Amino acid sequence: MGIESQIKNLKIPKSKILYQEPMKKHTTFKIGGPAESLIKIDNLEELKEVLEVANQNDIPITIMGNGSNVLVLDQGIPGITLMIKLEKIEIQVEDEKIQITVGAGEKLGKLAQICLQNEITGLEELSGIPGTIGGAVRMNAGAHSREMKDIVKTVKCIDYQGKEKEFTNQELEFDYRSSIFKKEKYIITEVTLALEKGQKEKIKAKMDEYATYRKEKQPIEYPSAGSTFKRGNDFITAKLIDEAGLKGYAIGDAEVSTKHSGFIINKGDATAEEVLALVEQIKDTVYKKFEKKIELEIEIIGKE
Repeated sequence: MGIESQIKNLKIPKSKILYQEPMKKHTTFKIGGPAESLIKIDNLEELKEVLEVANQNDIPITIMGNGSNVLVLDQGIPGITLMIKLEKIEIQVEDEKIQITVGAGEKLGKLAQICLQNEITGLEELSGIPGTIGGAVRMNAGAHSREMKDIVKTVKCIDYQGKEKEFTNQELEFDYRSSIFKKEKYIITEVTLALEKGQKEKIKAKMDEYATYRKEKQPIEYPSAGSTFKRGNDFITAKLIDEAGLKGYAIGDAEVSTKHSGFIINKGDATAEEVLALVEQIKDTVYKKFEKKIELEIEIIGKE
């Protein structure tokens, strides 16, 4: 039985369901084969309904946010790909302490702008990360010595059987580019952040500073999945790639950025196969030269 007939009875509007949808349209890398079915979810009831149907029909589920930090394979994604579009921003003020409850599908950049307008500080360092709140929590995204773990108070989520759960910061097992959501199957639905009252001019100055840094130091003019590799325990990965003579090295349209060696960019019509071949070349070269093992930061999604 095909996926279309398996999910035909979903009450979700047909405009939110796409079949054989090229994922290059939905990832910041602009790479990826077709999702067998792509469903855009903007409320909890729809999410629960999809999970129920998926369980009944034994359909695999893949979760996507803004499509950053991922490489979708050329063969695409089987089953149901859920794009989490849960949007909500509620601000509660108590003296200088501020609590913001955010839907998992809200983008960090949009939230940072709202914080700026409301003179709320604590999100400036993360304002340039091109992902959703849910994705940022899942991978404990960070920049400029600040990580999501520093501002998350609680996280609401749902397991693949449709059961809701709430975690406190201490229960989230935050680590470098990791959290409990990397190890266990939960879908993040809502995040509550603990922030503080600030001064608009200072907040804007910091956001502008980080935006300038990003523009000067990172290849944001090309599609990429963000920083390709994790930093090492005792080394800077991009520095080793640079010293290995790999800056600008390319396989097809996948290239080690000449601006920042920690980024693999899509120069035009790169395939996932080319990116993975380049990743292996980088890993092998760095290990042979420095005896250091480097690890991917981006997640690989889809069928091989």
